[in-house]
Amino acid sequence: MGTDNLYPKIYNLSNLILAYRKARKGKTKKKYVIEFEKDLINNLLNLQGELINQTYSPKPLNTFILRDPKTRKISKSAFRDRIIHHVIVKVIGQIFDRTFIYDSCANRKGKGNLFALKRFCEFVRRVTKNNTRIAFCLKADIKHYFQEVNHKTLLKIIKRKIKDNKVILLIKKILKNYELNEKSNLKTKGMPLGNLTSQFFANVYLNELDYFIKHKLKIKYYIRYVDDFVILNYSKLQLKIWKQKINGFLRNKLKLELHPDKSRIIPVPKGINFVGFRIFYYYKLLRRRNIKSIFSRIHKYTKGEIPKEKMLEIFQGWHAYAKWAESYGLRKEVVKEIYSS
Repeated sequence: MGTDNLYPKIYNLSNLILAYRKARKGKTKKKYVIEFEKDLINNLLNLQGELINQTYSPKPLNTFILRDPKTRKISKSAFRDRIIHHVIVKVIGQIFDRTFIYDSCANRKGKGNLFALKRFCEFVRRVTKNNTRIAFCLKADIKHYFQEVNHKTLLKIIKRKIKDNKVILLIKKILKNYELNEKSNLKTKGMPLGNLTSQFFANVYLNELDYFIKHKLKIKYYIRYVDDFVILNYSKLQLKIWKQKINGFLRNKLKLELHPDKSRIIPVPKGINFVGFRIFYYYKLLRRRNIKSIFSRIHKYTKGEIPKEKMLEIFQGWHAYAKWAESYGLRKEVVKEIYSS
């Protein structure tokens, strides 16, 4: 089956069942999952019927503000729509993943923030020749990335690989749902934080930047994690030149720009903030934001806003992450706070 006939895979019942199982993972006690499962077979068959007849329409997004501790606007899709997101990513994901560069680290199997951390440390060793020469890092962030993704440009990129118009129309419906949710005059741009498809499309969109950096500029030491990326080099001047060229490419080709305050060239010995750590040559520290986040959740737990089972799950994930930094004392303190509550 070529990329011009993918739509039957989208409505294939086996794929919808797999997508449903992925969408419910870790959320089996949520009311919306329990409600969907009360009439599971009919709900899945109705979803399949809507896809076959092309009458499927996403429900309005549920938008709320999350302070954890950084303030973010999250827009969540209805559970039935999340099943659609999972099946889309399952069907077209591998087609695009094969085109992604090795050091595109977010939301990919076998990658992630710890993979990005290890690669960064490896690159630091190489560029500093085992800490025997000075080196610099361009630490860059794309301004308001998820709000600014241009739908027309994104669809153009997707259409290079996906020739099935029914799949394209389904993707358009998902993108359009965000516009309707925002009720904004700024049409045809933006993706909601909180959607699986947004995370996937974020990589598809910025794969264009990855290719420009790796193949046009031929930059060796580059790692990207969503809209956050680093470039290492021994020459500060070279990084300044690359920064200008990258910003030009983002503006001209992707309708984006580097964040003026968060995109700086920093000497490596000063420590680089990346994927939740402040990274020095011989050690790593957790970023303050990460520490505030776990204590914020403990506070909610003590107030009864987070159940014990969920808090232990949060702690396990945080602990697996935190142990990569110099954090022994902090981890002991966190354990004490949780179990004394």
